[in-house]
Amino acid sequence: MENTTFDIIIIGAGAVGIATALKLNTKYPSKKILVLEKENEVSAHQTGHNSGVIHSGIYYKPGSYKARLCVDGRRELVSFAKEHRVAHDICGKLIVATDPSELEHMNKVFGNGQKNGVEGLTLVGPKEIQEIEPYCRGIAGIHVSCTGIIDYAEVTKKYVEIFEAKFPQSKVITGAEAQEFEKHQDYTLIKTPKGNFSGKYIIACAGLQSDRIAKKEGTKSDAAIVGFRGDYYDLSEKGMKKVKHLIYPVPNPKFPFLGVHFTRMIQGGTECGPNAVFVFKREGYGKTDFSLKDTVEAFAFGGTWKFFAKHWKFGLDEYRGAFSKKLFLKRLNKLIPSLEMDDIVPGRAGVRAMALAPEGEMIDDFKIEKSGNALHVLNAPSPAATASLAIGAEIEKMASEFFNLS
Repeated sequence: MENTTFDIIIIGAGAVGIATALKLNTKYPSKKILVLEKENEVSAHQTGHNSGVIHSGIYYKPGSYKARLCVDGRRELVSFAKEHRVAHDICGKLIVATDPSELEHMNKVFGNGQKNGVEGLTLVGPKEIQEIEPYCRGIAGIHVSCTGIIDYAEVTKKYVEIFEAKFPQSKVITGAEAQEFEKHQDYTLIKTPKGNFSGKYIIACAGLQSDRIAKKEGTKSDAAIVGFRGDYYDLSEKGMKKVKHLIYPVPNPKFPFLGVHFTRMIQGGTECGPNAVFVFKREGYGKTDFSLKDTVEAFAFGGTWKFFAKHWKFGLDEYRGAFSKKLFLKRLNKLIPSLEMDDIVPGRAGVRAMALAPEGEMIDDFKIEKSGNALHVLNAPSPAATASLAIGAEIEKMASEFFNLS
């Protein structure tokens, strides 16, 4: 078993964890930084299971972390992808209103985009919608030309490659779950299956496990993570011709989910989805996956029950859609009425970590907490992958100040 000392230990090798390591070592080239990942590969969960969209920054509340970091992060990500030859395509997307009741919120989304400095936004009518997407029907929409597609698992692997090549004293170790934290006056010892590692400072970017890691490390938080699975269908060979770019509905302002949409993938093919279903296993990608520990923890948190009490109708509807292809298709038909049952085939699934406050409110913005010699990213929902380089830079600034790095 290995016993190694580092200046900074980062827990979690998703896009945010590795981007943070890269930004910190770029600022402090002599520091030894270790990234610990419990899985046997990087980007194994949220980063590797998302829809692969390079988000524009149009949806988010002006002035929020999300708004600022998404717009800055997107531009930096696209520059990074160009420089390092990571496959991507700035193909643009449509946000489509299909009912007059959606127009007010659609206009609010457009206004947010303008306030957030998102370039290339155009309001379009039914004729322009059909010119861009011939099979799509809507009464009005927003064309977002700066939205694109990429593979975030590939992005994260490229971050790792650059990080390890530029900073040979630093490293990423997979299969190294942070199981125990032993606090000492000037450092923390982390026990893992790959050995024990001591770090002067700890930064946790643990995604679906972020609240548990905070608790283990000794940082108190009133938020708890609840998982929501998103199921996807793929367009069949017959259905492929019906979607050219990305097509989204106007989101329901009551929920943080964007609604089922059509996403062309950088590796080929087009996905439809996702829905949003409460999971009984945090890292469970199957419809019947179950973990007693995860379920008991979720239901022991009062905020879960308060959330369910407020949104039980939405939750029930999502569950019905998860087990009924017919209902899933009905939602997709809002945007593409001609889509038929044999145009879609079952695809993959992803799980997103949603932080809930004790009163059952969804914590919508990024949430980062500091305590002692540790900094915890407790909530980094979408667009965290798009914004990863900007979030990494933000964490670097916070760590520099909070830990008085030099």
